Amino acid sequence: MMASQKSSQNPEKQGLTIAVAGNPNAGKSTLINAIAGSRLHVGNWPGVTVEKKTASLEYDGRDISLVDLPGTYSLSPYTQEEVIARDYLVKEKPDVIVNVVDATNLERNLYFTLQLLELGIPLVIALNMTDEAAQKGFRIDADKIASILGCAVVPTIATKNEGLKHLMTTAVSFAVDPGAHAPGFVSYGEDIEQALAPIADALKDHPEVLAGRLPLRWFALKVLERDERVLSEYAVEADALPIEKAVKHLKAAHGEDLEAHLADTRYGLAAGLTREALKKPEIRKKELTERIDAVVLNRYLGIPVFLAAMWLIFKLTFDIAGPFTDWFDGLTSGPLSRWAQRLLDFAAAPDWLVSLVVEGVIGGVGFVLAFVPPIFAMMFFITLLEGSGYMARAAFVMDRMMHAIGLHGKSFIPLLMGFGCNVPAVYATRTLENPRDKALTALLIPLMSCGARLPVYVVFVGAFFASQAGTILWSLYVFGIGMAVIMGFIFKKTLFRGEAPVFIMELPPYRMPTLKNLLIHTWEKGKHFLIKAGTYILAVAILVWFLLNLPWGVENKQESYLGKIGQISAPIFAPLGFGTWEASASLITGVIAKEIVVSTMAVVYAPQAQGEEEEAAPSFVEDLREIGVSFAGALREAATNVFSTFGIATISAEEEEGAEDLKTTIAQAFTPLSAYAFMVFVLLYMPCVIVLIAMRHEFGTWKWAGIAIAYQSALAWTAAFVIYQGGKLIGL
Repeated sequence: MMASQKSSQNPEKQGLTIAVAGNPNAGKSTLINAIAGSRLHVGNWPGVTVEKKTASLEYDGRDISLVDLPGTYSLSPYTQEEVIARDYLVKEKPDVIVNVVDATNLERNLYFTLQLLELGIPLVIALNMTDEAAQKGFRIDADKIASILGCAVVPTIATKNEGLKHLMTTAVSFAVDPGAHAPGFVSYGEDIEQALAPIADALKDHPEVLAGRLPLRWFALKVLERDERVLSEYAVEADALPIEKAVKHLKAAHGEDLEAHLADTRYGLAAGLTREALKKPEIRKKELTERIDAVVLNRYLGIPVFLAAMWLIFKLTFDIAGPFTDWFDGLTSGPLSRWAQRLLDFAAAPDWLVSLVVEGVIGGVGFVLAFVPPIFAMMFFITLLEGSGYMARAAFVMDRMMHAIGLHGKSFIPLLMGFGCNVPAVYATRTLENPRDKALTALLIPLMSCGARLPVYVVFVGAFFASQAGTILWSLYVFGIGMAVIMGFIFKKTLFRGEAPVFIMELPPYRMPTLKNLLIHTWEKGKHFLIKAGTYILAVAILVWFLLNLPWGVENKQESYLGKIGQISAPIFAPLGFGTWEASASLITGVIAKEIVVSTMAVVYAPQAQGEEEEAAPSFVEDLREIGVSFAGALREAATNVFSTFGIATISAEEEEGAEDLKTTIAQAFTPLSAYAFMVFVLLYMPCVIVLIAMRHEFGTWKWAGIAIAYQSALAWTAAFVIYQGGKLIGL
């Protein structure tokens, strides 16, 4: 990291803006993270950086803003990524552009570099992933690229922090003295240059050009291409310019589509430059990526491999996190509850406050926090698949299935993100160009089982299906995907008629992400769970406790306000196998956030689940010793589970009183069949409030949020009814 580097020669800080631009998968965000120590999201698939993001640092006595622009292949405004990147570069005019170029895909990346040169902004090329290029036997002459393009070229390896100091020093020097580092002029050939000259001459008096807000060469090229966005935004009357006379020869020689001709010219220049600067080995070996893709992209094996990969994630999640869930739960329901009660007793707190803290806060929020291990384990493995490059393959493999529901494989990326959290997945739909695709994808995202549902699954799986934990959990996730396919097909025939667009996606090479990046982005995904636990889950847990104890002094919890609310709605769920007031009340509070379902259960069942208090509670020292011993046991059990070759690991049987009693109570209130129906209902019923707000924010209307509430509520009830009643019919 270089964020702390300072210089005594220049005590006055001067703010500089460095735009970081490049193709998807070139390593822009990784490079920024390495330089600034920031935590910009990094993923090994196209379209991860949907909006420009900024990291700030101090370098050489100056305040630097690194702007991470969306990954894009060109500056033509056909996708939202291209619009965001182009508008920022043209209108905001950063001091310098750092163009991150993938050294293993030089020709494709240089096409974008040529377009950046047209902007007239000082340009520094970060020739990234040079280690991977060397492994392929590529020899790249960086000096030749620099001399031909008239810009600096700095070889870098962002994942290893190599070349980044030189890159920053070069970029800052270019930004400080832009006049001395103007980008070189690259000729597009006599025909195009002759056509451009009169157009540029006619545009040089345009107010935007005179004010220095538009680069003349870029402006003339856009007018020559008849770029409708530029013509409209800058009030250019193309017919009033000497375009037809200027391009008469071009049209005669190359046809009417001058934009395509310019693109071909740029590709030709990029190809020529690559031939000059790149030497490849004559004998090319079949790369590992190609060998793996022969299996994972096979038309017959692709989907089974994807399902197997997801099953392995769920199995490992339970294998590793199960013992730590038990340890966490034992900590909250045992020592923490005892310590809190002793502290409150010492402070002479009233009984109601002791009950609120022990039963409401620790019993509600603390019980939810016990599921931190499986949530973070799930996020770790999903991040691993993202960073390795497999997620892009999953989208490609699912493209055929997505076409059946009127979408394409790119829509599968937000759906996969929904496994982590539905909220960022809804925002990720902005990578889709078609408003129809965005709306349809957003309606299907809540059917993906997010991490918030995981605590509910863990409790019920532990109570009823401990010996098949991974398989049962896998079935729920697959069930959600299946429901998304069915509903997508229905929506395609009703609300969203039309053909799915063509799907084109780059498949990045397989890479092993660094442990540092894995840990950073696992934390970024999982921290939202902790934030929710400390904010509105805490608020709801306190509210639930009050509703459970009001009218004040009520002894029969069924007669409390919460009990009455549950009794009113319980008949709705009776045909589904869980028509109790406790289950009904838990589902109602779960509308705020799905984790609150299990949090409410912990509070609702607390009076029933608490056993008689032991005559002599363990001392503080004995508690600490027991915590250490149980943690060591959890480590040992997790290691045993991971290295076990056969079978599905079970949730630890050596559980503390709180979770064991809750699971025992649930086992008395449910049957295995009704428990599975309950989990399916939690999977499918209406999105949580935060997801609904995200839909409103993304689409500017409550229309799609309302449709999601209506169809998911009906779908959840129907699916749970079919499972429970159908299971009873066949004797389950």
